[in-house]
Amino acid sequence: MRIKSIDIYVHKSPKQSVQLINSAATKPDSDYYRHPKYKAIYSTKQETLLVKIETECGLTGWGEALSPIGPEVTGNIIKRILTPLLLGEDPRQIEVLWNRMYGSMRERGFFSGFMLTAISAVDIALWDLWGKSLHQPIHVLLGGAERKRIHAYVSGLYADSDSEKGKLAIQWKEQGFDAIKLHLGFGIEQDARTAQTIREAVGDGFRLMVDVHQQYSVSQAIQLGRRLEALGYDFLEAPVASEDIQGIAEVSRALDMAVAIGEEIRTRYEFKDRINVRAGDIYQPDMGWVGISEMRKIATMSEAFNIQIAPHLSNGLGICIAATLQLCANIHNYYTLEFQPNVLPAANRLLKEPIVCKNGYYELPEGPGLGVEINESALMQYAELL
Repeated sequence: MRIKSIDIYVHKSPKQSVQLINSAATKPDSDYYRHPKYKAIYSTKQETLLVKIETECGLTGWGEALSPIGPEVTGNIIKRILTPLLLGEDPRQIEVLWNRMYGSMRERGFFSGFMLTAISAVDIALWDLWGKSLHQPIHVLLGGAERKRIHAYVSGLYADSDSEKGKLAIQWKEQGFDAIKLHLGFGIEQDARTAQTIREAVGDGFRLMVDVHQQYSVSQAIQLGRRLEALGYDFLEAPVASEDIQGIAEVSRALDMAVAIGEEIRTRYEFKDRINVRAGDIYQPDMGWVGISEMRKIATMSEAFNIQIAPHLSNGLGICIAATLQLCANIHNYYTLEFQPNVLPAANRLLKEPIVCKNGYYELPEGPGLGVEINESALMQYAELL
């Protein structure tokens, strides 16, 4: 079995709702904008990058790179750099091919960022191909499923006021969910007020988490964390700048509640630097930025230090979600998984059979490979072949 072709699809579809936006942040000649309170830029569209690898015997595997901004950048890395390394190769040689791709630009300093995002999409497609060739789901190839139902938490309560957010939280609780993450980072006092309102709305015994998007200094993060601890919150995510590894470690030591980090980190090497100083208690690699092979290694390495894995899952569509579920079913140190209510419908529009998340759990796809199939006609409504 040899790789015959690699097709790359840049996908940009309308979003069901645009989050974290105001009119002052939007420019008329661009889909991208910056929220006045956050550092990152966002898109008014649902952007991603999909890869289809086809073999000479007609099997196809699909991969996805998390690409909320600039999917063309990732796509051109795959087209110009990775494709020549892959054509004619046996797709089942996943570890060999991963090392070849990673090593191709390592000496030039490209061992994270867009380069790893591109490798991740290819890696997922190779695992999908391997599973299909054996008529087995990926979690079987990984060693089996410790769980067939994947615990999920609702990510974000997008409403204008705290009282409206409280009402949304109650609605999710009534739908069977037992965990919600708030997206804050608007100042310690405002964050604490919002956190208290939501705790009062859902009551004790309901899991609540907070993501502050790297907005605070070490001392500020500790102050907020102690107030969240008093409210029984589960974890504080991204408390300080990702590069401040020592600062993250200091916050982790100061708080009794868990500190969660790592959605932006691409490799085990980067996680190793944080493990060495106990920076963070829960790690959150994103499948669309690390791929199945690397996330498996990150999880295994973290398990040796009793660190749990709660994968990040934001704008990734059907392939990215399915790959994450396959991995989450297998790893021993799994904690919980993000559920984006506004993203899953968009993801399912690209699939022949939908991914299901209800009553607080994802259902594990059981078909061969990723367990899902792309609806190519639906894909091409908003995609272009690069």
